[in-house]
Amino acid sequence: MFVLYETPAGYAIFKLLDDNKLKEIDNLYLEFESPEKAGKIVKLKHFEKFADTTEALSAATAAVEGKVSKTLKKALKKLVVDDVQNQLLVADAKLGNAIKDKLSLQCVSNTSVQELMRCIRNQSENLLSGLPKKEMTAMSLGLAHSLSRYKLKFSPDKIDTMIVQAQSLLDDLDKELNNYMMRVREWYGWHFPELGKILTDNVAYIKTIKLVGTRDNMADTDLSDILMEELEQKVKEAAEISMGTEISEEDIINIQNLCDEILSINEYRAHLSEYLKTRMMAMAPNLTVLVGETVGARLIAHAGSLVNLAKHPASTVQILGSEKALFRALKTKKDTPKYGLIYHASMVGSASTKNKGRISRSLAAKASLATRVDAFGDDVTMELGIGHRAKLETRLRMLEEGINTRLSGVKAKAKLQKFHAVSEVKTFKAAFDSTLPSTSKKVKMEHEAENAPSLKKVKVETDAAEEEEPEIQTPNKKMKKKKDVKEEAVEEEEQTVEMADVAEEGSSKKKKKKVKHEQEADESVLAESVMEVPASDKKDKKKKKKKQAEADE
Repeated sequence: MFVLYETPAGYAIFKLLDDNKLKEIDNLYLEFESPEKAGKIVKLKHFEKFADTTEALSAATAAVEGKVSKTLKKALKKLVVDDVQNQLLVADAKLGNAIKDKLSLQCVSNTSVQELMRCIRNQSENLLSGLPKKEMTAMSLGLAHSLSRYKLKFSPDKIDTMIVQAQSLLDDLDKELNNYMMRVREWYGWHFPELGKILTDNVAYIKTIKLVGTRDNMADTDLSDILMEELEQKVKEAAEISMGTEISEEDIINIQNLCDEILSINEYRAHLSEYLKTRMMAMAPNLTVLVGETVGARLIAHAGSLVNLAKHPASTVQILGSEKALFRALKTKKDTPKYGLIYHASMVGSASTKNKGRISRSLAAKASLATRVDAFGDDVTMELGIGHRAKLETRLRMLEEGINTRLSGVKAKAKLQKFHAVSEVKTFKAAFDSTLPSTSKKVKMEHEAENAPSLKKVKVETDAAEEEEPEIQTPNKKMKKKKDVKEEAVEEEEQTVEMADVAEEGSSKKKKKKVKHEQEADESVLAESVMEVPASDKKDKKKKKKKQAEADE
């Protein structure tokens, strides 16, 4: 059984003399307390030395990536014998799988092997004969520097370091410029306080001070290259009636020197801003198109790198930079912030107050997608960012106009209409099934009440009956008709009395109203029928009225 041990100077292959020692790893360190004890357990079989630092660097990078380098392959070929196949103990399981695939050599990597490697490392100087300590130290230092330099050079995470540093420097320059401008305005304001109110532009204010000096020279100085004619006239008029104090020539020289510093810093800031814009367009073009180079650089700087920003979800990108407000809101159980650094984007700034939250959420979602394409895409172009920006501008215009639709082209689901089922179940009464004439007055009354025609129908039927009757009738027919009318009137009176009794027994108001309507209908029918009766029957009418009054009571 062989052990592969990696050193900065080369690959060392040891032979394990006692295989049973791996089973007792708890006390294995006791066997390596001295070089003599260590020599009884492992013995150096072969040492493949690196020719130079370049070869050591290539071998180290291959080992980190889990690949077999040429030097290691050359050293292991000497161990492969056709007759005898031995096991190889390696520290890295990934490297062991690569060796097994390349050379068909069985590799073992477990906790016991890790403990054995630590013991060999303690006695490496004594076990590796022929390598001085100074040479081993020099090789270790050279390999460490080369490997670090290689990682910095080829690491994709470190490309955006320039953007982070440039944005941080830009913020520092803005702070310094604000401080210097405030200092100049206060300093020169003692001499000419009216100038600060007339000229609000900082660059124009600085250039005017540098060119004029004291206010006494204001009338003789041409300021047409710096100021407009109206502003120039106002400045000269204010200089004549200024109430500022007089200052010496030495004071104005120091103020002008500070103005030179401000102008130089402002010029350097413009160059740095252009450099940052160029780097952002090359590094993250889609993110730059969506939120701008300044906000994009701040997002990258706050996340640490472009890859870290790409790993953040859209909800985190939206509130990135407002962590204090977020945790304060969570602690006090209030509303969480709607935006962080993304608030300074031009699209969020152009939205109204009520739509800032919505547009910032949409912008954060699109910016998150654009960042992932910029970080992990192969051939990155700005087509994705341009398309997303056009959609966001359309979305913002719809929100401002009050049109609430989906940003994507997906059609919304049709709304389900509510249907209310109406029960139309009709019941059948068994009493109406018989075709024989009913002797019961109650059943007869119910049947007649249900099948009774309405008032309009009664009137129409009576009118039709009158029209159908012949105009000339014999005396016998008239007498029969009078008798029939009397009999019908008596029957109707009896029906009204029975219906009134039924209405009194019920407690419902609807039945009472129904009875009243029927009574009125009956009275109208009686009135129409009685109109045809001759004057000889007046006594019968009086009796009928008395009976009806008693029935109503």
